[in-house]
Amino acid sequence: MTGGALCAALAAAESSSEWFRGGLVAYANDLMHAVLDVPEDQPVVSAGAAQAMGAGARTLFNADLSVAVTGVGGPQPQSGQEPGTVFLAVVDGSDAGSEPEHRWFDGDPAQVCAATVIAALELLVDRLRLPAVTSSGPVGSG
Repeated sequence: MTGGALCAALAAAESSSEWFRGGLVAYANDLMHAVLDVPEDQPVVSAGAAQAMGAGARTLFNADLSVAVTGVGGPQPQSGQEPGTVFLAVVDGSDAGSEPEHRWFDGDPAQVCAATVIAALELLVDRLRLPAVTSSGPVGSG
């Protein structure tokens, strides 16, 4: 969804080498299914796909926490979703704060992407404020 902008934002943070494990840009549907374990019968632009991507990234990077985004920047619909539709998930292996969120952002693809990065970082910060997240750090996917 963000083409790596979310990972770039995480990597630009102070001391990121101490906590940022890495990221994966899985733009193609087949990669989302094969690498991040999004079920084949799951639309890639959905809450379930965001959750699966987050879980897959968390496993792939051996991280305590991951953040994943999927959506439609535009200008055309995808997977039955209109441009501006975004699903975000923060996954830490527990039930706390792990419910994917559905958002809609107005604007052109660049504006939707920028808004998605901000929303994902806000969700990540909110989750980090909850107890029981250890320090091996977040990973980004999407």
